[in-house]
Amino acid sequence: MTPLAQEAYNALLAKEYDKALELYSALEKQKDPVSYYYLGYLYFRGLGVNQDTKKAFDYYLESATREVPLAQFEVALMLENGEGCEKNESEAAFWYEEAAKRGNIDAFNNLGAMYKEGRGVHQDYKKAFILFSKAAQVGNAKAQFNLGALYDMGLGCEENKEKAIEWCRKAAYQGHEMAKGIIKRMQQDGQIVF
Repeated sequence: MTPLAQEAYNALLAKEYDKALELYSALEKQKDPVSYYYLGYLYFRGLGVNQDTKKAFDYYLESATREVPLAQFEVALMLENGEGCEKNESEAAFWYEEAAKRGNIDAFNNLGAMYKEGRGVHQDYKKAFILFSKAAQVGNAKAQFNLGALYDMGLGCEENKEKAIEWCRKAAYQGHEMAKGIIKRMQQDGQIVF
């Protein structure tokens, strides 16, 4: 990280948004890939500027095309929800995949959900299982819950109630509300004992 990039990031952490905007704008002139991400962040949240999701999307997309995984994830999320851009689930899947290739764990989970539900891609439970597994194994609570659901229904894998409970329990320990509710109901019904 360059000294200017560090100064910009420190300003952002200190909630000195005007200063962060000024510094990231200077970095943008130098074509710094990460500066586009942070400018998108400021516009998306309306920090130091008027909130503008269209402008945020444009900045995120510029950063995403320069291979910044967090920006690729944000572009995918915005495309999936039609926020600041026209909704396009197949484009969202593309950007989730790009972010996942570069190690973004949330992208593995979200892409897995798209494969599970057949949104923007052909439904493929086995791919969903693989993607959820990768994210679940490194502690993503949503992926742990989703993986448990696949085991519970035998989608993309052999049905395995014990593994379903195990992954659901891991998600519950991390505060995943639906997982906590399921575990609590199972305890009350006497299906599992802690």
